Amino acid sequence: MWKTGSISGGKTVSDRVVLSSTESVCPECLEVITARRVRHGDRIMLCKDCPAHGHFETLIWSGDPPYESWGSPNAPSYPDLPGTQSEKGCPLDCGLCPEHRQHTCCALVEVTGRCNLRCPVCYANAGDSDEPDPDMDTIRNWYERLLAAGGPCVVQLSGGEPTLRDDLPEIIALGRSLGFDFIQVNTNGLRLARDPAYVRALRDAGLGCVGLQFDAMADEVYVTLRGRPLLAGKLRAVQQCSVAGIGVVLVPTLVRGVSLDQIGGIIDFAIRHVPSVRAVHFQPISYFGRYPERPSSGERITIPEIIGQIELQTEGRIMAENIKPPAGQNSYCSFNGNFVLMPDGELKPWTFHDSKPSCCGPRPPPGQTARRARQFVAHYWSAPGESRCRTSQGPSLGEWDEFIERAASHTLCISGMAFQDAWSLDLDRLRDCCVHAMHPDGRLIPFCAYNLTDASGRSLYRR
Repeated sequence: MWKTGSISGGKTVSDRVVLSSTESVCPECLEVITARRVRHGDRIMLCKDCPAHGHFETLIWSGDPPYESWGSPNAPSYPDLPGTQSEKGCPLDCGLCPEHRQHTCCALVEVTGRCNLRCPVCYANAGDSDEPDPDMDTIRNWYERLLAAGGPCVVQLSGGEPTLRDDLPEIIALGRSLGFDFIQVNTNGLRLARDPAYVRALRDAGLGCVGLQFDAMADEVYVTLRGRPLLAGKLRAVQQCSVAGIGVVLVPTLVRGVSLDQIGGIIDFAIRHVPSVRAVHFQPISYFGRYPERPSSGERITIPEIIGQIELQTEGRIMAENIKPPAGQNSYCSFNGNFVLMPDGELKPWTFHDSKPSCCGPRPPPGQTARRARQFVAHYWSAPGESRCRTSQGPSLGEWDEFIERAASHTLCISGMAFQDAWSLDLDRLRDCCVHAMHPDGRLIPFCAYNLTDASGRSLYRR
């Protein structure tokens, strides 16, 4: 499934240049091994050798912008209250350990392992667990653990499929009562599409936004990735959230030969549904959890390719030059572009000033990156409130007045994140992670470590 051509492209080994060294894991045994970032033409490969299982290499970057120009060092911000000690070394001491270089910006809290789909592609391998849902006391303990570890952060209630819980509104209300001012639900949207009363209950409980699995504008893609046609339900879910006043972030999984050509259509849909749709957050497939087969480098979709496809498939409506690395994460993990939709349909790129929270502005000082990223998500991914930017006093500034007015409500964030798996894991990137999953025992685990599985599906941290 999804076979593509060789990575070599006619190059020879002599064309390779070692750029730098890092650490990774062996995909077969998950032992920590030395790795090298190697330039091969306009491609960057992660190459590594396991004494027991041999040589591995995978594509991690390709094309423009060049690898070196994209990167920018993050000022480290170590955990105030580490949950574990550094004994075995990264990634075996996650909890967070004292050597982790970033506070929690976003915490995933999995409230169920159950799911009403059986997707061929699923990072959580959802639906395979027969463990009961965590009770409210357990969830309260998790919330309190997050507060103790560094204060309120963005919380994503996930699973499994969290909307299978009838008490999800109570879980949201509990989090809000404890001081979490932005809570998101990650969902396939099936229940939201058919149960408007449930959607209203989520809103009334204080839900900030919905992260909606949204892979395509064509049902054949859903059949391949999710096992059945789902488009009509996705559209109804967006409509129900719009009626209820809940912001929506569309979350497409990109797979070469399956959904890569859907980028333009998804962005066009998002533009047509601003301000209800607040963002599109692309995620190229990562090979952990449940996936069809072991990956080849030709199947990898890198950040530069996604950015290039955004410009190409939107016919230049969104330019690659307006998409940048974020300030709160390792540069090579994600990208972000922020835009204002004007009344004539033009998307104007938004350059943030220092007074604005920003995901891709100037890099803040140590200790502030996670806080500013949290502020940005809470402010711009929520459904817009009433604008108070324009007043009737003072001279009009014409188009600038109109831009400020629209910026209060009609913003659209185009972003993406390249999660790491056992083949592509770079421990330098992992140490900079600010997206953490709550382990059932209360430890905070960087997302890519929590979901890491070896070539046989054995997990490092998941039960």
